Amino acid sequence: MNVQSQNAFADQWEFKGIAVQDSGYTIWGTSPIYDDDGKVHLFVARWPGELKVDPGWRTHSEIAHYVGDSPEGPFVFSDVAVKGDMEGQAPCNPAIHKVKSEPYYAAHNPAIHKVDSLYALFFIMNTGIEKHPSNQFICLATSKSLYGPWERTGENGKILTPPDNPDYWNYQASNGVNNPAFLQHPDGGYFLYFKSEKAKMGLAVAENLEGPYVQMPFPVTVNDRNIEDGYAFMYNGKFALLTTDNHGIMEEGGGILWTSEDGIHFDNYEKGFNRINAYADVDMDKVAVHYGPKNRPYAKFERPQLLFKNGLPQYLYMPSGTNIYGGDCTISYVLKFKTKK
Repeated sequence: MNVQSQNAFADQWEFKGIAVQDSGYTIWGTSPIYDDDGKVHLFVARWPGELKVDPGWRTHSEIAHYVGDSPEGPFVFSDVAVKGDMEGQAPCNPAIHKVKSEPYYAAHNPAIHKVDSLYALFFIMNTGIEKHPSNQFICLATSKSLYGPWERTGENGKILTPPDNPDYWNYQASNGVNNPAFLQHPDGGYFLYFKSEKAKMGLAVAENLEGPYVQMPFPVTVNDRNIEDGYAFMYNGKFALLTTDNHGIMEEGGGILWTSEDGIHFDNYEKGFNRINAYADVDMDKVAVHYGPKNRPYAKFERPQLLFKNGLPQYLYMPSGTNIYGGDCTISYVLKFKTKK
């Protein structure tokens, strides 16, 4: 049910400019978190620009760590938190984890959270481009410091794969399970949302941070067109998922804020964010389109990730296949939540 209001979530954002750009790198998912000293840390999917967006994200994506003194930056590269197996970069410590039977590629789409005294970094990987995207899965690494070292949980980090039960909605899913959205349930336990078959959002539940995560047998969103890149949070006393709106449930190229009373059935929604053009002065004749249709008359955000302060959304970080400034690679952008008067 569309519950769009005059004070739509999408209209509360003010464009502030570039979050991360890094010469020679394609920049994608940008997940923020405050540290105890008030600095902002961004965990960013990136890979060499010469590989282009596709297939680079499937094969060479890594999760890089940037740090800034304020939410609007500037952000400076610090270290690489997670690598895949490409070019001899082993993703696990054999002394801690058993050796894998096949390599894990392309750490991608990070989501950073703090759980008690640990930092939890969720991300996706795959086992090779030949079977991609059905071989995508979700991983978790934890650390006591945002600077690492990051220790993978479970089977070399893997915590969620498609279900084995043929009665489940995403059994043998053509795109695996991907794009984690994590939420500490207010009554205890952990909810892990994800995208899977037919670009719907699913849910897995765990008693402990490191799992095991048990999947629900049905999707939690009611979309009949593709959505992805969910971010999960509590908002105005309800469970919320902020996703893209790829094919126009409300506006093609915008975003959707889904809400739920129980965190399991998301059947109410409003516009979550607008196209880039609604927030910034964009000359579509001068942009550089690195991913998506070259002749599209608008610029589209991807992979929304929120920064919270005192339990309220403060900033929104999003990459795009379109560099509105015309650069050689993609960059990510930052928007600020307007203070209500």
